[in-house]
Amino acid sequence: MTNLISALEQQEQALVFGGFDEDTAFAVGNALREKAAASQAPVVIDIRTANRRLYFAALPGSAPDNDEWARRKANMALRKQCSSLLCGERLKSSGESVGQDMGLDPLDYAAHGGSFPVRVTGVGVVAVITVSGLPSRDDHELIVRVLARHLDVDSISLDALMGA
Repeated sequence: MTNLISALEQQEQALVFGGFDEDTAFAVGNALREKAAASQAPVVIDIRTANRRLYFAALPGSAPDNDEWARRKANMALRKQCSSLLCGERLKSSGESVGQDMGLDPLDYAAHGGSFPVRVTGVGVVAVITVSGLPSRDDHELIVRVLARHLDVDSISLDALMGA
């Protein structure tokens, strides 16, 4: 598990924006939508700051539950300033849980993969990009693949970082 945590931390260190605004959110959101549609992934895509939504798309086959999962995962990533998958893996490794140990309502926070922080150089986390509808790690990796292409970063998949 430490290897996975290390790989997730490496992804976050590598996928940093020089700047991020509404136009960037739209471009990244559309790239995610195209990638998901090409594989007929039944997902929702949500890009948001702490106080407003910048992009949203629901693809065929997605469900209202996906919206709710996206909200909960985004809350976790915004709160902890790291990907929801990384948060979940850290909790697992310490034997802790969202509710009892963190004091957060599990109806509002989910430590499952699929929300990734938008970190801007010299600023920090300004938003999160969330995908919901696939298995946890697949939601996460969809975001990472699109961000790596957008930011021109190579070999950043979990499999590549973990030597699988």
